[in-house]
Amino acid sequence: MRLHRNLVFTVIDSLEDIFNKKEYADKVVQKALKKDLRWGARDRKFVAETIYEIVRWKRLYNEIAGTKNHYSRENLWKIFAVWAVLRGIDLPDWKYFEETPVRRIKGKFDELQSNRAISQSIPDWMDDLCLKELGEKKWTAELKAQNIPASAILRVNTLRATKKQLQDLLAKDDIITKPIKGYPSALELDERKNVFVTQAFKSGMFEMQDASSQLVAEFLEIEPGMRVVDTCAGAGGKTLHIAALMENKGSIIATDIYGGKLIELKKRAKRAGAFNITTKKIESTKTIKKLYNTADRVLIDAPCSGLGVLKRNPDSKWKLQPEFIDNIKATQADILERYTKIAKVGGKVVYATCSILPSENQEQVAKFLEKNENFKLIKDKKVLASVSGYDGFYMALLERIS
Repeated sequence: MRLHRNLVFTVIDSLEDIFNKKEYADKVVQKALKKDLRWGARDRKFVAETIYEIVRWKRLYNEIAGTKNHYSRENLWKIFAVWAVLRGIDLPDWKYFEETPVRRIKGKFDELQSNRAISQSIPDWMDDLCLKELGEKKWTAELKAQNIPASAILRVNTLRATKKQLQDLLAKDDIITKPIKGYPSALELDERKNVFVTQAFKSGMFEMQDASSQLVAEFLEIEPGMRVVDTCAGAGGKTLHIAALMENKGSIIATDIYGGKLIELKKRAKRAGAFNITTKKIESTKTIKKLYNTADRVLIDAPCSGLGVLKRNPDSKWKLQPEFIDNIKATQADILERYTKIAKVGGKVVYATCSILPSENQEQVAKFLEKNENFKLIKDKKVLASVSGYDGFYMALLERIS
């Protein structure tokens, strides 16, 4: 591979925004890809993938480069050189690479493999926490799986198209997809491409949604004609899936504390042809109380640590703090206690997170059931990236019995 100056400079600029200005990697990548409209697909792929890879392996590269967590412009070039050397890329004759110690980089890489937290590029506190909750064997496997970049997965919008119709239409744009066994609405891209410029997307035939995330709406055991409340709807990925499963029959109330996300949900719903969704911003506890005892199904896609989706959001490894996890567990318990009351007697609730920690998942559900004998656990599901190849998730189906 030959390195091109304008592409590499874009990567360095982007890393400066992420590491020093604390901007989110996905937003920085979006901005970077708009920098030069003349770039082709290969150029755009290089920029996006290189940024994400250096963010993902930040700790390891920092240790090898000896940059001591100080991300000056000069040090970012050293870290980039580590990335290139470890991938067998010949460094060009640029001043930034004049004193790159190629042999020492390779030797240091081998030397660090015995330290899991460094070799797998994760903060010590996070490694300790996950080791404690999952055990060494499971956590080691999961950590390696979370360092493999996420696959690009589509969810076919069955309100607009069948899986076969979507595959055929995308193939005309040279976008090849394959179905995934066990995921009824999922298609996996053969290679990453900009699917959002396709007519299929503009016509609302699909959404980008990880395979594990697609399991959540199905776990609700929805039927057309029901009344469903999606309590933490956000921009509506799972809400739209619920609408498709309901065949646009019945009603969905999508709530969230962030009004901006609900505005985005409305736009997506219109494109998807989902006409049975009403949005409601949570202004106070009264918003939720007014919904008590009204729903056949309730989805609680709870805020969480996000430790199941590090492969998708590698910069969250560096943004997350230990105290956040303690605080979010208290929030989860509170949400479970209050939002489950939205279900009617005989209604069902799914509590879901994109975390792999039992303390955010099984233990939260167990504590809730201890205090609320009017609910019972029907089933739960733990999804690990090391087993499925997709995001880590947890979901529990509860039934209100009185």
